[in-house]
Formats: sequence, C-alpha cells, structure tokens
Amino acid sequence: MRIGIDLGGSKIEIVVLDDIGSERLRRRVATPQGDYAATVMAIAALIGQTEQALGQQGTIGIGIPGALSAATACVKNANSTCLIGKPLQRDLQQALRREVRLANDANCFALSEATDGAAVGGTVVFGAILGTGVGGGIVVHGRVLAGCNAIAGEWGHNPLPDWPAQSCAESRVPRPACYCGRAGCIETFLSGPGMKQDHLIINSQSLDPPEIVARAGTGDAACEATLQRYEARLARALAQVINLLDPDIIVLGGGLSNIARLYDNVPKLWGEHVFSDQVLTRLVRNRHGDSSGVRGAAWLWETQAGGAA
Repeated sequence: MRIGIDLGGSKIEIVVLDDIGSERLRRRVATPQGDYAATVMAIAALIGQTEQALGQQGTIGIGIPGALSAATACVKNANSTCLIGKPLQRDLQQALRREVRLANDANCFALSEATDGAAVGGTVVFGAILGTGVGGGIVVHGRVLAGCNAIAGEWGHNPLPDWPAQSCAESRVPRPACYCGRAGCIETFLSGPGMKQDHLIINSQSLDPPEIVARAGTGDAACEATLQRYEARLARALAQVINLLDPDIIVLGGGLSNIARLYDNVPKLWGEHVFSDQVLTRLVRNRHGDSSGVRGAAWLWETQAGGAA
C-alpha cells in the first residue's frame, strides 16, 4: 500500500491508496503550530496509527509547503516557517526507520492529476495552484520534474508579463509587494488575496473572490471588470508557461480553480501571447480537488526511481 501525507499549515492529512488508486483510509490531525519537533512526531504518530489499523506497512510520500535544498538537504521556501532550515526528510526517516520521499505540495498536486486525475494521458502536464498563494508543478512522462535547484514550476514568483496592460483601470494598480522580497510577482495578482486587493484598489470595495464571482454573475459591472482583468492576467501568465514548456494539459487547483468561466475565457485570450499559429494546450479543472496533494504524495513511490522529488 502507498501512504501519502499532506503537511499543511493547519492540518496534516494522510491517505492510503491501493495498487489501483482506491482509498483504503483517510485521516487528518491538526498541525502543531510553529513547533518543528512536534510536527515530526505528529507525522510519525499518524503513520504508525494508520499502519497499525491496517495491519501492514506502506511506502511513505510526503507533500510539503516548500522544497528540499540541494545544498543542505534542509527545507527552503516554506510558508510554514518553522520548517525552514530543518532536515525534515532525515528526521522523519530516523523516526520511522525507513526511506521517506518528499516533494513540494504543488508537485504532488500535478502528479496526482497526471496519474489518475484530469490530466491523464498528458505527456507534459503543468499543474497551477491558484489559492492563498500561486504555485506550480511539472510532470513529464508521469514523473515529477523538480530541477537541480528544486524550484521547477515556481511560476508564481516570476513577474506578471505585459503589466500594466493598456487600460486605464489597470494603470491605477501599483505593482504589489511580494513576501519573497520582490514586487509584481504573478502570485500577487493571481492569488485569492491578489484578486481581492485588485478589486479594493480600483473600486474601494473589499470583497472576497467568491462574492466577486457571484456578483459578476448577477450583472455587477465592477465585479465583472475585476474578473475580466483577472482572466487577462492569467492568460498572459499561462502563455509564458506554454511558450516555455509547451504542455499538453494545464490543470488548475486551489480555490480559484472553481471559477467555471476561466476554462472558456482564458484559452480565448492566451493565443495572442503564445508563439504559435495555434494553441492545442488544454486548460482543465482538477478531478481530485483538495485531495490531489495527498494523493500525489502517495504516488511518489510509483513514479520516482529514488530519493526526494
């Protein structure tokens, strides 16, 4: 059996898959806040309890909100800051007394959707997470592409292309500061907080993305304009991905992936930014929803030859 763990900022989720991807068990516990040692022990305990309940051991894959540094083998780029600089893979392997495979949570999302989700059959798959932040993962021939710096797919921290667009409204939006230390990153525009901030700056009205979408559906002109700006920005950002990777399929995850109109409108807009006479890349919604990350972690043992992603 394959065990997958999704280590999040508020919860640790575990899933057990059989050989055909059917779930045998799923549980979740709260993540110890700001306590690295307690987090390691919570993961180890959850795995121990799960294996005891099922009466056998399984392979272990873990999705983390960051990556392992090739230089130090410690966690970097994690929004759960207590993990940064810690040898998480080593400590978990010592606690569990066996090999553990780790991958960035966006990589796990992409792997899940490419393995038995919405992107099955794609030779090159790009998974884009649009939520509180913006992440990305790449799967080629069924294997996660991590890169020598362990940052493959991190499109959210490239600058938004062609900004500002030639519109009066967009020219009023300052280049937003990003937590990474730069300004104008894709994440600052295409995340949920980015959409909310854009609407606030232009309309002096604070609305969360679901309310913006709902009001646009009832004819609210300001909310409709906010969504159109978002779609145009997403199209420009994904056009960069297409120009670089030329993926068969781009699959969206995160809370904003639930905006149904994106799948019709964005492909109509990205063509003028893609260096091709036609764009065959498909834009699809994820199949497994919030479960994609934890399922992808379980599939790490199906696709990797060894070591961390």
